[in-house]
Amino acid sequence: MNETLNPFEITQAQLDKVADLLKLEPAIHAMLRQPMRELHVSLPVRMDDGSVKVFKGFRVQHNDARGPCKGGIRFYPGETIDAVRALAALMTWKTALVDLPFGGGKGGVACNPKEMSDTELERLSRIYVQEVGRILGPERDIVAPDVYTNAQVMAWMTDEYSRQRGYFVPGVATGKPLAVGGSVGREDATARGSVYAVREACEHSNLNPSECTVAVQGYGNAGSFAAILSKEMLGCKVVAVSDSAGGVYGPEGLDPRAMLKHKQETGTVADFPGGTRITNEELLELGVDILCPAAIENVITAENAPRIKAKIVAETANGPTTPDADEILFKKRVFMIPDFLCNAGGVIVSHLEWLQNMSGDRWTAEQVQVKLQHRITEAFHDTLRAASLHETDNRTAAYAVAVTRVAEAMKVRGWLYSYMCPGLDAKE
Repeated sequence: MNETLNPFEITQAQLDKVADLLKLEPAIHAMLRQPMRELHVSLPVRMDDGSVKVFKGFRVQHNDARGPCKGGIRFYPGETIDAVRALAALMTWKTALVDLPFGGGKGGVACNPKEMSDTELERLSRIYVQEVGRILGPERDIVAPDVYTNAQVMAWMTDEYSRQRGYFVPGVATGKPLAVGGSVGREDATARGSVYAVREACEHSNLNPSECTVAVQGYGNAGSFAAILSKEMLGCKVVAVSDSAGGVYGPEGLDPRAMLKHKQETGTVADFPGGTRITNEELLELGVDILCPAAIENVITAENAPRIKAKIVAETANGPTTPDADEILFKKRVFMIPDFLCNAGGVIVSHLEWLQNMSGDRWTAEQVQVKLQHRITEAFHDTLRAASLHETDNRTAAYAVAVTRVAEAMKVRGWLYSYMCPGLDAKE
């Protein structure tokens, strides 16, 4: 199903579309099309059998006009620099859209964590920070978990960075365990934010959530919590879920918590009893009210978009819809909650964790959830207003809000003047 598309070229094309809509200054447009800086590193790791394996790693800082860069680190077999560039740019737009004082960053290592022991993963995590730590820091670039990284990896990276500095620096990473400065509410933050956005979308679309059916593609952290919270917070009926091995469909409703337990015990939800086995492709085309793609990119394409029946698509994953599919869904009047709005809950709670680290404070789960709900709701309605103003789709509208905020920061900081006047800063 996946189209062969360069993820960074997609983000550039989306920026180009919005730059034309906003009549963005050419210099700002040109600067935003490329990362400000990126670091490529070779990471030699002593494996448990005594051999040394060299992994390729990256850290990309797309833009820091609004504050220190912020973004996760992925340990992923097929990691590429263009994927990391695209995700760093997406973080720039995501943090701007939800009005956080951050820019966009992203990191990655090409490796297969499923084939590595915990001790090998710890060595890899530490050497990554040894090589990349020179551009990290709570006021420069803050890391977080992403694909195949977790709270333990963040604890190792925080410890290694702190060893380099000679004192404990919890603010260099978010998504950490509570024992070393993590925040309550981080585990389900991405899904909780998406459910808040779905609630707003239902109200806007005159849908009663308790009468809505939901299908979730992808049953990792975000997908499983999205299914659980859709049922428990909104009263939705979850009728289908899937993972990489396939899915299960139960039109009378499925128990998301029972399915999560089944996946933890068996490795998949595909053979969960009480439903009919379906493919991932079939799940996307079910006649549900709310479709939540929470797995990989480019699963909704020009080929299957005409068969999408959902009234609301909540993009909990990054980049699940291709640009051509976007246009088809917009013409079909499918209400799209674009990825960098829908899944912004993670970075919002990461910001709250960073604030707690910087101030030495600790907040309750209720305080975190109230702040998360406020940020997501404000961003949702900012996007709706931009969509109405520019008479465009929600993704383009969300980009318009974000790009406007980043461009304004670049202008008022004087970047256009200093970058366009050679020799200005060369005086001795």
